[in-house]
Amino acid sequence: MHTARPHRGSAEVARIMRELIGAADRPTPPLGRIQDPYGFRCLPQIHGPAHEAADALEAVLAVEINAAAENPLISPGDLAAYHHGGFYQAQLALALDHFRLAITQVARLSTSRLSTLNEPAYTRLRPFLADHEPASSGVMILEYAAGAALGDLRAFSAPASLGHAVLSRGVEEQASFASLAARQTLRACDAYRLVVGCELVAAVRALRQRDLRPDPELPVGRALELAESVLDPEPADRPLTDDVTAAAALLDRFTEIWRGSES
Repeated sequence: MHTARPHRGSAEVARIMRELIGAADRPTPPLGRIQDPYGFRCLPQIHGPAHEAADALEAVLAVEINAAAENPLISPGDLAAYHHGGFYQAQLALALDHFRLAITQVARLSTSRLSTLNEPAYTRLRPFLADHEPASSGVMILEYAAGAALGDLRAFSAPASLGHAVLSRGVEEQASFASLAARQTLRACDAYRLVVGCELVAAVRALRQRDLRPDPELPVGRALELAESVLDPEPADRPLTDDVTAAAALLDRFTEIWRGSES
């Protein structure tokens, strides 16, 4: 399928996913459903552009961190002062805006999967992954928390590069707003962590209730073992703030597991 529509990011995400979960190169026959919800079926197509946006941002940052953008620029060769516009941060502002918009799409997909995990038709478990006590709400509150974080993420993802300012008596009649884009990106990443943390808490609970264990030799198996070591197994209704905080803090360690599998 990725050969038929060869977007680099989507194909790369699909390859990584197969390695993480130990999936075969060819899909298995469908069991019951011909087409799964987009949260599962379109994951490479939505995560792929985010990977490409991250790569593009990294490339811009590599240039900026090592660049001489002072104005005027003093040339070490002839010691002349050159007045220029090389300080203007259009590339950085646009790359940051692109990255935030891309991870917002990824976060929306995460909330979609979280909703699916609350549906007995997909999990074969109780609604909201609740225990067997009457009126238990399980992880229902996580949908609200993830939805609120997604709302913040949407607000932070408004393109800063759409801003406009005219300064210095009209001489500086344009502004990149790259510094605003950078601050918004930091805030967006915090909101993104909360969304994914909510999904992770629900996913681990579903696997526990179904008594499903991936192969511990696979990256996904090691990730589950790590998550289970910090997430409370108690299924009774209780505040889930500590669980979400712990889950969000695991994301960097999950990255280490992935990088270890790539090496």
